[in-house]
This record gives sequence, structure tokens and C-alpha cells, in this order.
Amino acid sequence: MNTLQIAPTILINVKKEAPIMQEEIFGPILPILTYKNIKQYISSHGKPLALYLFTGDPLIEKDIIEHLSYGGGCINDTIIHLATPFIGFGGVGSSGMGSYHGKDSFDNFTHKKSIVKKSIHLDLPIRYMPYSVVKKCLMKFFLKF
Repeated sequence: MNTLQIAPTILINVKKEAPIMQEEIFGPILPILTYKNIKQYISSHGKPLALYLFTGDPLIEKDIIEHLSYGGGCINDTIIHLATPFIGFGGVGSSGMGSYHGKDSFDNFTHKKSIVKKSIHLDLPIRYMPYSVVKKCLMKFFLKF
């Protein structure tokens, strides 16, 4: 019977140049990447939508978190990243901008309006040309606040 489903698939001996590693993966596919030096691995990869790192080494975990740009993820887990409403889900760079889930959804899809209202009763002439040395000094002074 045809169920239109893809069986979970593990890909081994995958190179970073492989077509599967050039696009975001949407499906039950897990490419296994190996490396000799974690620092080289970090510097040679782009910005994934999500990062799921399995390690018992706190130094590798720290290096990855601090030096690799990614949308979000988990250490030693995967599904909880999507299941919790307390952290956002979303990408950076070519994998998307912004995030959603919980409050992040509200913030991402809400337009905040801002406005500056200037008094009509007071206008400082130092704002307008011609600019003199004195006007420039006064402007620098007032713009520090």
C-alpha cells in the first residue's frame, strides 16, 4: 500500500559538498558528518536552521555554541527544540530571519509603532544651517544625552 511517507534514513560518510548538505533537510533524514578537528568543522560550515549536537565533551559544546551561527537547537536532544513554547524556532541568514513559538511568535508577527513628537512651542535654531563651530559643539553636547 502506498502511504506517501518517507522511512527514516541515516546517511553515512557524507561530505559537506554533498547535495544533501547544500539544502535544508525537511524529512526524516539524518546525515552523519565526521571530522578530525572541531575548530575546522565550525569554520567550514554555514548557518544551519537548527543545530542538534550530541556530545559529552563540554569543550566541544562550548566551542560550537560560541562560534557557530545557527537558528536554535539542542544539545543531546532534538524534538524538544520544536516542542517547547519557551524558546523560539527560526533561522539566520539564508535559512530565514526571525523566530516563532510562544512569545517569539507574538513579537515576530506584531508590528510595533514608534513615533517622536516634537513640541511646536520650542525649536532650537542650532538644528538648522548654516552650521558654525559653536552650533556643532552645542549639537554634540546635546546629542550625548
